[in-house]
Amino acid sequence: MFKVIKEQIESFYLIRRLSLYELKSTNNNNYLGMMWELLNPGIQIAIYWFVFGYGIREGRDIDGVPFFQWMLAGIVVWFFINPSISQGSKSIYTRIRMISKMSFPMSVIPTYVIFSKLYPHMVLVVISTAILHFTGYPISIYFIQIPYFLFGTIALLLAISLITSTLSTIVRDVQQIVQAILRIMIYLLPILWVTFSLPEWVQSVMKVNPLFYLVEGYRHALLGQGWYIISDPYYTLYFWLIVFILFWIGSALHVKFRKHFIDFL
Repeated sequence: MFKVIKEQIESFYLIRRLSLYELKSTNNNNYLGMMWELLNPGIQIAIYWFVFGYGIREGRDIDGVPFFQWMLAGIVVWFFINPSISQGSKSIYTRIRMISKMSFPMSVIPTYVIFSKLYPHMVLVVISTAILHFTGYPISIYFIQIPYFLFGTIALLLAISLITSTLSTIVRDVQQIVQAILRIMIYLLPILWVTFSLPEWVQSVMKVNPLFYLVEGYRHALLGQGWYIISDPYYTLYFWLIVFILFWIGSALHVKFRKHFIDFL
């Protein structure tokens, strides 16, 4: 695990350069270019707002918070999580031939792919903050939790991507499993619908998912609803324990198999 962490730190400059190249090359053939990194989430937010806000909830507030603002504060992190896990899981086997000719640690491949999704996310957070600020939810002291939850999100995404990118290089079916899970995951998180009306045991089961912690953390910070970090310290400890375990597993798998990645192509 410490070997992988050391590689990330020593290659941080390279990660930044490659992530910017990845972002530009992904949108290079589009007329609107990188604007699609913002237009895509915008279109999805509008559809979710219409279907769930007006169609299902009929415009009702959630604990005094209009549905649009409530949804926006939670879904903003999902647009970082979803593409990062999806692209991170196939980051190694889709680039292995090119990377094998270069001299840098393979563990940075999922990292720079995740970082390429970080830049649009930061812009989306700024836009969301501005929208919330001018619709009755101004920036408060609780906003300083955002860097903490952003760091937690990156740490979890890297841990997950180390596992999935290694396994999907060995067994391609893993990528299909990841895609299937991501399609239903948004409906298992408190993004489009409330969970506090469910039985307590169901809520407890849903909180096992560490993404639940991040979604609620972003929402509390952006809407100024309180210090989510310390409101449930045991849940915070649980989150970081899960991150540590996943990162340890991912690092062990990656270091064990990376010398043989080229053999699985």
